[in-house]
Amino acid sequence: MNPDLNELLGRTEAVMDYGRGKVGGRSSNYNPTGSLSRRKSGAGGRKSVVHVGVDLGTAYTVLIVLDENLQPLAGESRFAQIVRDGLIVDFHGAIRLVQELKEKVELRLGFELETAATGYPPGVSLTEVRATQHVIESAGMECDKTVDEPTAANAVLQIENGAVVDVGGGTTGVAVFRNGERIYTADEPTGGTHFSLVIAGALDKSFEEAEDFKKDKRNHKQLFPVVRPVMEKMATIVARHVEHYPVDAIYLVGGTACFSGIEQVFQQVLDIPTFIPSLPLLVTPLGIAMHDKS
Repeated sequence: MNPDLNELLGRTEAVMDYGRGKVGGRSSNYNPTGSLSRRKSGAGGRKSVVHVGVDLGTAYTVLIVLDENLQPLAGESRFAQIVRDGLIVDFHGAIRLVQELKEKVELRLGFELETAATGYPPGVSLTEVRATQHVIESAGMECDKTVDEPTAANAVLQIENGAVVDVGGGTTGVAVFRNGERIYTADEPTGGTHFSLVIAGALDKSFEEAEDFKKDKRNHKQLFPVVRPVMEKMATIVARHVEHYPVDAIYLVGGTACFSGIEQVFQQVLDIPTFIPSLPLLVTPLGIAMHDKS
């Protein structure tokens, strides 16, 4: 695993918090504006080199900017239901959202973002991958690079042998790695949205109320028995996809991996050691940005 993972994720959290007007957590002393000014002052007038990643998720859309050394400069995220089960269901809404995130980051950085990479669940069609590219391009950035989400996550994790599982809002994506090379990918439509649906039914809440209730970690102990069957379904999906490969460890990323206790359920179902990095929501968009080589 990447020995600098926690520091990298902490820096990413700091630039995301900085954009929301709050500086806190373990990396609260990180100053993205200072980092930017140093980079520009030594550039001799040459064009800024940045790497941009846009992750159009079922629940959250995230835009992250890295500098030429692949260190975080700025980021924005927003909850929006523009994607369902890996498919864009609100094309124009997606364009507006990416434009808004792009403009907010540009205002903070002081220059225009011209290119971006984007990700997709490994099970979607080429047509849907192109639709995701079209959203990014319609928002004002060239998009020549796409990458499946668990492979993007491993650009950050740097797992040599094991399986990376991206549990997003709508889908669960799996990628198996051997000697650092991806040898298998798959994806199925079960994710955090299904948590919200069962919570809404069990507690007689609207879907939006269930989403908000689910995000508060103080409610996780109460909700765990409600959502555990969905966790077990996710783990069973992963077990089916990795059963023919010598997988020694599972690494969970994605927003749904933030739910307390999910790694224990996966480990019990698969009988494979299961790990979650700090800030699992940021791993995949960070890895997508690393694939923007323009």
